[in-house]
Amino acid sequence: MTPTSLPDPSDPIVVTGLGAVSPLGVGIEATWRGLMAGRSGIRANDRFDASDYACRIAGLVPGRDEPDGLDPLDHVDGKDLRKMDLFILYALAAASQALSQAGWAPDDPEPLSRTATVVGTGVGGVPAMSGAMDTIRSRGPRRLSPFIVPSFLPNLAAGWISIRHGFTGPIGAPTTACAASAQAIADGMRLIRSGEADVALVGGADACVDPISIGGFSAARALATEFNDRPEDASRPFDRARSGFVLSEGAAALVIETLSHARARGATPLAVLAGHGASADAYQLTAGHADGRGPRAAMAKAMAMAGLAPAEVDYVNAHSTSTPVGDAAEIAAIASALPNRGADLAVTATKANTGHLLGAAGALEAAITVEILRRQTIPPAANLPDPEPAARAWTLATEGPVTRPIRAALSNAFGFGGVNACLAFRDAATLPD
Repeated sequence: MTPTSLPDPSDPIVVTGLGAVSPLGVGIEATWRGLMAGRSGIRANDRFDASDYACRIAGLVPGRDEPDGLDPLDHVDGKDLRKMDLFILYALAAASQALSQAGWAPDDPEPLSRTATVVGTGVGGVPAMSGAMDTIRSRGPRRLSPFIVPSFLPNLAAGWISIRHGFTGPIGAPTTACAASAQAIADGMRLIRSGEADVALVGGADACVDPISIGGFSAARALATEFNDRPEDASRPFDRARSGFVLSEGAAALVIETLSHARARGATPLAVLAGHGASADAYQLTAGHADGRGPRAAMAKAMAMAGLAPAEVDYVNAHSTSTPVGDAAEIAAIASALPNRGADLAVTATKANTGHLLGAAGALEAAITVEILRRQTIPPAANLPDPEPAARAWTLATEGPVTRPIRAALSNAFGFGGVNACLAFRDAATLPD
């Protein structure tokens, strides 16, 4: 039945399913194996001829003939595949994985109407749009597909998932740059707390390794351009030799619901989604304050909602994209939000392995954070031989995987325009019996 009152605020929201399509492979297990092996998903960009570009590398989802690769026809039939840009395909694949793990496949109208779909993207279907312009120039506008517009609209990842699975509850698509999918997760949490949904499929997708994005970010001098001959070394969060981020692609999805709802249907909680926080820098288009005040505010809000004291946070999955200015500001934000911490606080940035998935990054890193809590293990840091001095007091996992008690964790996501988002998670072992 549709609730007649707000849900019990003391009923925790839990994660019951995870899905991932990343440069390390398809599935959260493949992504985890890659992280634990210290493997990089960054390689020479063969998506288009990049020989004239300053940056000639990217984080690409492996194809059907590669280990842990994606076969599009496993997720979409050939006719539908022509109607969507890559970011939609990736979102559909990640969503199916998360829903399968969660065991959520209702066929009755009521639970379908109580399922929300919120999938963010930073950019949407830029390759489809640029391809459409090529068609117009070379063959004329009459040769455009009637599906070209829905192939690139940012909300169509959520739309396709909703249609595929019959979810008729609230639907949304935050487009807050690289914080989009973290904010999608927060939006799903709000929908459950407000009583508008019992279950939410949340996450994000981006797939814009294309000439416009690579060229534009290169023009802004945001990309790593010094490692074209060593792609695996290019993404270097918190390392003093960092010089820019590596553009990547992929998607991630989580299924969230209240603990009581999960237990009533026999689902297994993987972690607790305990809080979220957001803020705006109100400063510059592409950079925040050097002291990290915006990210610090988002982290403080997430901890406050989660009921966490700064000393209780054991791990931070940093947004750190490997840019000199952004990484320094986040180090300052972590030090301020979690003061007087030493080796008892672990901080890593998994973009060293995956590159930067733009609007999908927050969801992928949230899913990885859930796995870290579930496994009580932090994968080894990659490309961090010379950490910034301000970060060296923390455990950075530079010597290999770190296995120790991890009860609470934060996952950060920040974006152009001064948007800051933070998600707070707790270990499922902290849940009441």
